[in-house]
Amino acid sequence: MIHETPVRVRYGEVDRMGFVYHANYLPYFEIGRTELLRSQGHAYRVLEESGTLLVVVDAGLRFLRPAGYDDELVVRTRLVEITGVRIRFEYELHRPATRTFIAGGHTTLAATDLTGRPMRIPAPVRTLLESLLEPTPPADGGKSSASGAVQGVNP
Repeated sequence: MIHETPVRVRYGEVDRMGFVYHANYLPYFEIGRTELLRSQGHAYRVLEESGTLLVVVDAGLRFLRPAGYDDELVVRTRLVEITGVRIRFEYELHRPATRTFIAGGHTTLAATDLTGRPMRIPAPVRTLLESLLEPTPPADGGKSSASGAVQGVNP
């Protein structure tokens, strides 16, 4: 599942050159992540109130084009990996009016209890997240194998 969230660049998010300051891309990603969960009827607040926190433990950004004040952008968010404790989201930021790819990135979040101690992702949360997981394409691009071998596995 890929979720799209519109965002508009505010004046306070740009630097002296008129471009979005690099650190302000992470809040755009957070908006995308939060709205992906909300679109499925689950808010971060409810997760936190149940005793589970999801804290960012890794983030990466790649900038391709600048965005400026008052630009209308779209954050495309997808969940790509779930492990026992961690989940990984990937993001794309686009300017839809010109079909321009602005930036991409990822965040990895770890589940913790309310004291910050790492914990396994609770079963109900895992079930929700698994329903959002973006399927990984087969290694052969979806083409079936004439030999009958399992796709992506060398005989």
